Amino acid sequence: MIQDRDLYLMAKEALKNAYAPFSKFTVGAALLSETGEVFTGVNVENSSLGATICAERTAFVKAVSEGKRKFSAIAVVSGEGAVLPCGICRQFMFEFGDDLRIITGDDADHLKVYTIKELLPEGFRLTT
Repeated sequence: MIQDRDLYLMAKEALKNAYAPFSKFTVGAALLSETGEVFTGVNVENSSLGATICAERTAFVKAVSEGKRKFSAIAVVSGEGAVLPCGICRQFMFEFGDDLRIITGDDADHLKVYTIKELLPEGFRLTT
């Protein structure tokens, strides 16, 4: 079973692949599906800036493109230490459940864990 520390370390490893030539603010993420699979992601900046994608959404897009829809946790790490998802990422993650845990910290020995409901208490989903 993958523990919070393991997921954090996977996000930290993914961080090495971040592409942030403009801001120099690198972010790595590791997303844990309910079936135990891990999907990593990094932020990828773009000259147009608006086309930049965050690490969290990269991980989710990879997982969803592989048919996954249920997730239990995501670890997020920056080159600067602890980091929380931006507003767009919070709403994006909320789409996939209210119970998602977000793990961050300055290092693997000092983790902080939040739920998506704590970070986005008024998130919404359209009904289909």
